[in-house]
Amino acid sequence: MTFSIAARDGDAWGVAVASKFLAVGSVVPRVVPGVCAVATQAMARVAYLDELEAGLRAGEATSAVLAAATAADPGHEDRQVGVVGPDGAATFTGSGCMTWAGGEAEGDGRTAFAVQGNILTGPEVVEAMVTAWRAQGDLPLETRLMAVLLAGDAAGGDSRGRQSAALLVRAPGAGYDASGVVADLRVDDHPDATTELARLHGLSTLYFGTAQDVRPLSGELRDEVGARLAALGLPGEVEGALEAWMGEANLENRHAAGGIDARVLAVLRGEEQG
Repeated sequence: MTFSIAARDGDAWGVAVASKFLAVGSVVPRVVPGVCAVATQAMARVAYLDELEAGLRAGEATSAVLAAATAADPGHEDRQVGVVGPDGAATFTGSGCMTWAGGEAEGDGRTAFAVQGNILTGPEVVEAMVTAWRAQGDLPLETRLMAVLLAGDAAGGDSRGRQSAALLVRAPGAGYDASGVVADLRVDDHPDATTELARLHGLSTLYFGTAQDVRPLSGELRDEVGARLAALGLPGEVEGALEAWMGEANLENRHAAGGIDARVLAVLRGEEQG
């Protein structure tokens, strides 16, 4: 009833998932940087999350941890699970999973993924997700996972329709206040959940991303920014007014001394939702 990807790219680890199931993000993912990214689904055994994490923390091989966990579970033939560990990735699909069901895993100790899905429109869903993963290697992991999930959805996704989706990505020292949380987004009940998750992801990167494509605050641009801030009730010295406005607008992560981030400028101009 679900399609997902568990993955690692360097120090970033994450899971993206979508399903015709209420609040799929409350059940499927577990992400612990340096240890594991896990997706448990189909007749999901939530205990797999603890079992797989414990085995990987103990230094066992990813494939061996997955094999042991499923072998010890009497209901494993109705389960599906993907796991990425420090040495690579593995995926399992029980013979009792509703068709179409299957998965693919590959990678090593630095970059790896496990893609899986059940009750899908067909194998093209997994194929599209794997193709998207391989084609987006230059993107940050959270953006790459979002692209993979959208590719699976566009290829047919869950054959029963759409309801919920989630994106969970962690990396040491990353995210707001260096919390380690790059993205923790859920759409629990929505008729176009994956697209709605992509919208939230866009806002998340705006608010919690760092400054990119910074333009110097000089000349005509400085005059424009000053005028726009004054119109918002923030006259005076441009840099100080800009920093104050960015704090009010929750854009402080994108502050750049002596310049303005391109997305911040777009929000100030009304070209991007903020």
